[in-house]
Amino acid sequence: MASVCACGDYFNVSPEGELCLNPGTMGLRETLYFRTPGTAQFRKGDYPWLARIRVRVQAAGGGSGGADSSANGSIPRPGAGGGGYSESLFKVGEIGAVESIVVGEGGAGGAGNNPGDDGGGSSFAGVVTTFGGPGGSANTASGDTNVTANAILGAATGTGQLAIGGGAGEGALRISASQGLSGRGGDSHLGFGGYGRSTTGPGGAPRGYGGGAGGAFSYDGPAESGGKGGNGLVIVELYG
Repeated sequence: MASVCACGDYFNVSPEGELCLNPGTMGLRETLYFRTPGTAQFRKGDYPWLARIRVRVQAAGGGSGGADSSANGSIPRPGAGGGGYSESLFKVGEIGAVESIVVGEGGAGGAGNNPGDDGGGSSFAGVVTTFGGPGGSANTASGDTNVTANAILGAATGTGQLAIGGGAGEGALRISASQGLSGRGGDSHLGFGGYGRSTTGPGGAPRGYGGGAGGAFSYDGPAESGGKGGNGLVIVELYG
């Protein structure tokens, strides 16, 4: 029988004489994406070869405020805040047989002259956690003179081996009854905030995951709704 030389750090020979990889040396084997807002479960018993997991958690972005100006007036709204991001690496023995996953939903945009809602936080096992992006404000009244609206802070930092807060939503500026600029939404680690606008219209939609909505802009009467924030996402990378 021919002999085989192999490094024992990575290979072993089974009783049947087969050359096999040692557990924990196979690298990334599968990636799970949890995109639907709500709760889900991860069961490690479904993956008997599992050695460790890397969890990446993105919170949802905030919704922007609505704008309903009076005749011969305008209202630009600031953008909403982006959601936070956290990640951690676990050995298989460090996680339970069943772990809970929460995916945050993007904050709803405000109607009329109401603020937007905060985005929902996302988490894995209650250990890797994130905060959703704050909703956009709706404090500025209709008018025709120069005025500014403050930027909206991004989400606070959650918990994890790496934890990052969300990006701030940009402030808004009115120059006159018909001129102004609404704020761009805050970015997230896995998404981009919605666009700001210089013409009347609803809040701009974010792209990717966790971005804040761009601010609405209303001129001369029509009500414009705020935009919805980007939903969150949880990614579980499985290593054998």
